[in-house]
Amino acid sequence: MKTKTTLDERLLALVDPIATAMGFEIVRVRVMGGKRKTFQIMAERTDGTMNVEDCATLSRAVSEMLESEDPIGDEYNLEVSSPGIDRPLTAPAHFERWEGFEAKLELDRLVEGRKRFTGTLAGFEEGHVLLDIKGEDETAHIPFDWIADAKLVLTNALMEADSKARGVVSDQQGSEETP
Repeated sequence: MKTKTTLDERLLALVDPIATAMGFEIVRVRVMGGKRKTFQIMAERTDGTMNVEDCATLSRAVSEMLESEDPIGDEYNLEVSSPGIDRPLTAPAHFERWEGFEAKLELDRLVEGRKRFTGTLAGFEEGHVLLDIKGEDETAHIPFDWIADAKLVLTNALMEADSKARGVVSDQQGSEETP
């Protein structure tokens, strides 16, 4: 799920060792079309953080490699960012880390007549994402290999958890301040 195309896979193979050596985990790599392509890298530190300076540092390191390797061939814009609050979930550890939060999963095949499922993450076990789907009595066990796309759903609980992680306190009116 970190990649969609063979070009994305080649780029991940080039970028991942650089990011890992710098203490970053690649969350997702995508080359998106248009008049001028965009090479998007989503990354974060192992503790889940990624600030502007981290993005700039990783961007500079990757740019050096891209200039010498030229794996894309055409002109492109490089975009390095954090995964954001409603982040993609691309590795088993992500499903464990975000247990208790709502997520949307899209499968590569039909299961019970559908491909899309929304529910509360209940962890990861023996190659399966565990998902509590509203209205279902039992936790769904979805093979990780069947998931084409997964991301967190932006909810108040997720925004509150993100604010807490960043050390931001919300007051009664919803404005934020850093203690």
